[in-house]
Amino acid sequence: MQIIRMRVGDTLELKKPHPCGEKRFRVMRVGSEVRIVCIGCGRDMVLDRVKLERAIRKLIPAEEPPDEG
Repeated sequence: MQIIRMRVGDTLELKKPHPCGEKRFRVMRVGSEVRIVCIGCGRDMVLDRVKLERAIRKLIPAEEPPDEG
């Protein structure tokens, strides 16, 4: 299984919906455990990275601000 490169601010679409009905979650912290927040209701949870990677359907990268220079 290939490691999915996630960054803080990315949005994940999971295979199963949260009890509130939303399938999209925002990444808040990345490591061996990943903290995600439900976009629908704001509930946050911490999941093992391996378990979360199996549940991801689509990764939507965060919008990067344009470089100022």
